[in-house]
Amino acid sequence: MKLGLMVGYWSSGPPPRLIEMAKIAEDAGYDSVWTAEAYGSDVVSPLCWIGANTSRVKLGTGLMQISARTPASAAMTAATIDHLSGGRLILGLGVSGPQVVEGWYGQPFPKPLARTREYVEIIRTMLRRTEPVTYAGEHYPLPYPHGTGLGKALKMTVHPLRSEIPIYLGAEGPKNVKMATEIADGWLPIFYSPYRHEMYEGVTFPDGFEIACPVTVIVSDDVEAALGFVKLSLSFYIGGMGAKDRNFHLDVVGRMGFADDARKIQDLFMSGKRDEAAAAVPDALADEISLCGPKERIRDRLAAWEESPVTTLLTGTQDEATVRMLAELTS
Repeated sequence: MKLGLMVGYWSSGPPPRLIEMAKIAEDAGYDSVWTAEAYGSDVVSPLCWIGANTSRVKLGTGLMQISARTPASAAMTAATIDHLSGGRLILGLGVSGPQVVEGWYGQPFPKPLARTREYVEIIRTMLRRTEPVTYAGEHYPLPYPHGTGLGKALKMTVHPLRSEIPIYLGAEGPKNVKMATEIADGWLPIFYSPYRHEMYEGVTFPDGFEIACPVTVIVSDDVEAALGFVKLSLSFYIGGMGAKDRNFHLDVVGRMGFADDARKIQDLFMSGKRDEAAAAVPDALADEISLCGPKERIRDRLAAWEESPVTTLLTGTQDEATVRMLAELTS
């Protein structure tokens, strides 16, 4: 199992040790470093900064939100970063949710699966650069048919370093995960339990298909306190990252067997009782999707991850000792 460092997106400002941690991960043998975006820091700029200060580690967007850019913009960005980094890019894409897509980007959210299929197909066509690109899709027609009528089918001027840049999809629902196995090279789950893979028993993962899974890792002799941090984060995603009747994070936690707990967490969070919402997150849920405790406990619980279909463990930490400990335990 490979390791990746998830630096994610910023809160109010850039993390103080962004480049230092990326270099530490590269020196420790990590396979990849990943950035993210929501509605603040973008996914591309920090990744380029990391790429300029490293030489071997792969560079992943986890995730680039498709409503933030046209497929052409994403293809141009991917080709450019891949050239500048010497072929290290992994293009992780995701749809986000209706609150961000319609509230922040001012784009329509409906039909996310169909939009994603078109988006990926256009990017792959542009990167292969075999002919000027035309596309008769519902969501991203090329040339655009309702404008001046002067739109011209074009072929990327840049010759991509790799015509097949790996594309991973962020997916939570069963249909989305299945689609990822059909059109992408990998899957980026957000909440995954190696103890409950039967959730995806109807999905066939092809040979060579990658699953890069974010996992919070907290080294501490106080397991309860460590899990408390995970529960705080979970309560925010379950309770606050989505509308009352449309929250994909709540849905996936429900499919894991915690539906009643998830609704309670959401009710408490939306009532302003955030501390109570965090306390309502089941310890079992927090424990299954993370690695918390002393080194020996983390080593023992790593076995479940190594036996799972997950191919890369993405840890978000600014602690050098934790980065090196995981490298030691998985070597």
